[in-house]
Amino acid sequence: MRLTRRKFVQSILGASAAAGLPAVLSGCSGSPKARTATPASAPVQFSSSSGVVFPKGFFWGTATAAYQIEGAWNEDGKGESIWDRFAHTSDKIKNGDTGDVACDSYHRWREDIALMRAMNLNSYRFSISWPRIQPSGSGAANAKGVDYYSRLVDALLEAHIRPLVTLYHWDLPQALEDAGGWTNRDTAARFAEYVQLVAQALGDRVTDWMIFNEPDAFVDLGHLEGTHAPGRKSLLDFLRATHVVNLAQAAGFRALKAVRPSARVGTAFSMSACEPATDSEEDKLAAERAHAITNIWFLEPALRGRYPEALTFLPETVMRIKAGDMEKTRAPLDFIGINLYYRIIASAPGALERAAHAQEWLFPVKMDGGQQGPKTDFGWEVWPKALYDIVLRITREYNRPVIEITESGCSYNDGPDASGAIHDSRRVAYHREYLAALGRSIAEGADVRGYHAWSLLDNFEWAEGFSQRFGLAYVDFKTQKRTIKDSGHWYSKVAAENRVGPGL
Repeated sequence: MRLTRRKFVQSILGASAAAGLPAVLSGCSGSPKARTATPASAPVQFSSSSGVVFPKGFFWGTATAAYQIEGAWNEDGKGESIWDRFAHTSDKIKNGDTGDVACDSYHRWREDIALMRAMNLNSYRFSISWPRIQPSGSGAANAKGVDYYSRLVDALLEAHIRPLVTLYHWDLPQALEDAGGWTNRDTAARFAEYVQLVAQALGDRVTDWMIFNEPDAFVDLGHLEGTHAPGRKSLLDFLRATHVVNLAQAAGFRALKAVRPSARVGTAFSMSACEPATDSEEDKLAAERAHAITNIWFLEPALRGRYPEALTFLPETVMRIKAGDMEKTRAPLDFIGINLYYRIIASAPGALERAAHAQEWLFPVKMDGGQQGPKTDFGWEVWPKALYDIVLRITREYNRPVIEITESGCSYNDGPDASGAIHDSRRVAYHREYLAALGRSIAEGADVRGYHAWSLLDNFEWAEGFSQRFGLAYVDFKTQKRTIKDSGHWYSKVAAENRVGPGL
């Protein structure tokens, strides 16, 4: 899932000077709650009171990630991942939590499928742990790791649930990190080999695949901000990892298609609708720059073989872009996965900031979280129109691609009452309103095929540990007991009736 990344632009500015590079963008405030920003106009939110019916065959699902739920971090030949190393390093994770056990889904996957069946779901987005397949990031496949995912896929198909497989959800083998990780071009080749192994093992049954989950998040948070694994804080590493990941995305696409030409292949991109803080031309331009770095930094190379035009600063030597590389980044994705939680309010810097950085290559933008809508327990603004806006923008600008909502959700830490029930009405309202917005975008021409709530289970939420609960099912982490929340029961009715609205 996606965590706050609005320190991103500020980090680039500071790191640019340290690296002797021109600044690309100016600073952002660093927190969704940092600064109240008023958009140019207050958008009207959507209501499901009149009912929204989704297309026939629509996929209703949930999403998870291997490190966040599996546990069994060193069982059955699994190698160490960068998240194993990072979580075992002091002062990296809130409360000293780790994913060593997480939701114990490596052993309790049958219980998790039973939850999905109870919720009437027909799609499950989960990820494969690269070091569970290749403990050192290269070589032959680990048979026990392959067997685990093979059993999971078979059981999902038996339950009439589509396996939507994410090939990389942030758990790089530590051995590859030791060799340079995503800043090393060789990692793109290693990734393609891993993809080939998985496709050969599961491609006879799995038809729908995601290459990456949120490449901008793991490149930024892991290499520039240092708040996620592997914990680097370097502009150079961020820029170099950006390009290697774009090369790997395309290499993985080609490797999968070589094994299974008929496979449907996409990537899950984290996105936010980027609104100008005012109607000024400067803020409108800032919003375009925010969109470029937030939403299409890894999409443009795949579909158009270039980095976004709104960010013309491109230190090719520093990024180690070689002749012919941009053609190699092309990957004609079969669908675009969108992970969306909130919106961004973008503005140009003030006069003093402009004076300090006034050069022709400067691309100034400040990014803040919206403040008008209600907040989740994580402090994120609930703003359904953000989903409507981004789905229609991607639809317009990329020739009406097939889209799947691969994540959307909210953290509310409601616990069981005296009877053991979890009454999380705010989560029900969140999904109802976001689905109403999604339904409107479909009515206006977007080709959206599915919606995956984050998440099936309360789980290990990266640097936040177990402090934030996003699940439709409550997990008692001491006993591993799962309990479907009110939101999960509500979602089961939505999936069964393929609609939201009166009576739901």
